[in-house]
Amino acid sequence: MAFKISKEITPQKVAAQLKKGESLTLLDVRELGEWAEGHITGAKHIPLGLLLERQHELDPARETIVICRSGNRSGLACELLSEKGFNVVNMTGGLNAWTHELVRD
Repeated sequence: MAFKISKEITPQKVAAQLKKGESLTLLDVRELGEWAEGHITGAKHIPLGLLLERQHELDPARETIVICRSGNRSGLACELLSEKGFNVVNMTGGLNAWTHELVRD
């Protein structure tokens, strides 16, 4: 793998799009404990280690914004999914750079 991310988006742009009411497909690839500490409303949770076995839960035709804590795991997830034909975008900086509200459940 060459670790090349073709598309990126900032947390600020994601937040602005959500605030405008845009329908985004968000995928959070952090571990369960991290997810429980807080995540973006409406995000789907699939830990990175389970991504390939659960890829059928995602729509390859729909742009999916991939999220993690810092942007590294989501970059790897983007690479893995891109190789499988998915349309993915890495959220740079991850939730470390997210300044808006997170939900906990």
